[in-house]
Amino acid sequence: MVEAGTQRKLPPWFWVAAGLGVAWNIFGLVQFMGAVTATSESLAAKGMTPEQIDVYLSIPFWMNFAFGVGVIGGLIGSVLMLIKNQAAQPVLLASLVAYVALYIGDIVHGVFAALGPPQVIVLTVVVAIAAALLWVAHFSNKQAHLA
Repeated sequence: MVEAGTQRKLPPWFWVAAGLGVAWNIFGLVQFMGAVTATSESLAAKGMTPEQIDVYLSIPFWMNFAFGVGVIGGLIGSVLMLIKNQAAQPVLLASLVAYVALYIGDIVHGVFAALGPPQVIVLTVVVAIAAALLWVAHFSNKQAHLA
């Protein structure tokens, strides 16, 4: 039993998960910046059809906001894990909720239909990683690894 206020030694897998979380979310931040600054020309250069471009550029503000909360929350939460701060858990929860909202938005606004299976796969992986990071933070809090 761990006494209240006592911090236990972190297992190596924790550092791997937190470090990969930071790297993954930095990559996500680059993707987010590309999404919010996208133009018809930049999307066409990536091989999108005119119909796909129309859908992509008509994404409502709240979906871009959810993407931002998801990725920035994931990055901050991962950094908080690296500094062994228990605030990582609620921040990563906000990230996961935002990504689930984005997933629902992609369904409702036809993004999955327009962009096809690759978009479904990518966002499914994003949600799964956000859930895994939240689980690591939750488990680490329960084990008194974070203060």
